[in-house]
Amino acid sequence: MTDIKNDYQYQPGFGNHFSTEALPDALPKGQNTPQVCPYGLYAEQLSGTAFTVDRKHNERTWLYRIRPSVCHTPFEPFQTKTRLVGNYTDESNVSVTPNQLRWSPFDLPTEPTDFVQGLHSIAGAGDVGVKHGMAVLIYAANKNMDDSAIHNSDGDFLIVPQQGRLDITTEFGKMMVHPNEICVIQRGIRFSVNLPDGPSRGYICEVFNGTWTPPDLGPIGANGLANSRDFQTPVAAFSQEEKPYNIINKYGGRLFVAKQDHTPFDVVAWHGNYAPFKYNLALFNTINSVSFDHVDPSIFTVLTCKSDKPGVAIADFVIFPPRWSVQENTFRPPYFHRNCMSEFMGLIHGSYEAKQGGFVPGGASLHSMMTPHGPDAPTFEKASTEELKPMYIAKGTQAFMFESSLQLQPTHWAIEESGKVQHDYFQAWQGLKSNFDPNWKPAGRQ
Repeated sequence: MTDIKNDYQYQPGFGNHFSTEALPDALPKGQNTPQVCPYGLYAEQLSGTAFTVDRKHNERTWLYRIRPSVCHTPFEPFQTKTRLVGNYTDESNVSVTPNQLRWSPFDLPTEPTDFVQGLHSIAGAGDVGVKHGMAVLIYAANKNMDDSAIHNSDGDFLIVPQQGRLDITTEFGKMMVHPNEICVIQRGIRFSVNLPDGPSRGYICEVFNGTWTPPDLGPIGANGLANSRDFQTPVAAFSQEEKPYNIINKYGGRLFVAKQDHTPFDVVAWHGNYAPFKYNLALFNTINSVSFDHVDPSIFTVLTCKSDKPGVAIADFVIFPPRWSVQENTFRPPYFHRNCMSEFMGLIHGSYEAKQGGFVPGGASLHSMMTPHGPDAPTFEKASTEELKPMYIAKGTQAFMFESSLQLQPTHWAIEESGKVQHDYFQAWQGLKSNFDPNWKPAGRQ
């Protein structure tokens, strides 16, 4: 999957201050807001952080566009079947349960449904109103976002396509995001999604505070995991379409819509470090144990959204890619554990090595904090008796995890209305029998 064809042009690197223009000399020289911008453009700043945040963490971009984004009618409630939640502390929105949860693949729509109309909140923690927390959503769509665009005022979207490419037009340029790629579209950025492969489905992790960055490598050193040069940011591209557009705003966990008589994708040039990006998961440089024991899943972190407490994340995006397993004298699958984190897992394609059945591409599972989980009974039996030779595991598979230090609460839609909860999931562990032998002695001991 490393040979994914790039349908558009991109700028490489993560965290760069990018400069890109679709017309020569469209970027002003020497200042951000000259009295008259080149080509008669408007200068507009998009700030991802407060003006006073220190230089190292300040995020903002200057856009030079045909019309400023303020040229729209007032926002009004947007009527749609979308089921979204903004406050996960309100039990009228969520179902509080410590049980292990697993969902079968979420349905693709049978009626015309675009990306926005196909959004549903699955689980989350916190409240968008106080800009703290995170959420898990799914999308299932079969229709292009014709003449409409959305921006998220609540947080940053990390989008994981599972079925079908996403042809995404943003104010910053275009991205084609394939299954086994991800993209991040930050708070406030307008974008529209077309579906070149027809019916499409995927997962979203939304963070209400902080931003998605690669994790610090620490003792790993300078190389490994996701390399900065492999992230791709779009180059400037603009449209001059004069036609009615709906501008949808996700605000407070609700959707609002405003109207304007021209495209929102009229940015001719931009410069800054606040910009959408995509990444090919096949380029992840996996770190693993080459001696004994199963290493913690933090070594598989692609992106993290840090909290104010060092080492504790609002959310981590973790993948379990194809890799060699070589540990000696070790139970190799993930061990049984209880965790102070919440773990939401999804499957893009293939078969996850810790489950023999039930966990299917397009489905999901949620293991809440301190709720025990681990390999199912058939996996345990197989891993306990197989020859420990070097094995290439997870071939043709890409599983992932949204992990959070927050207590995720599933929504009423996910539990009661989706029809996808596997109520017999607990049976996966009921076949684990007692192997205790009080007379056991180590080999060679009389």
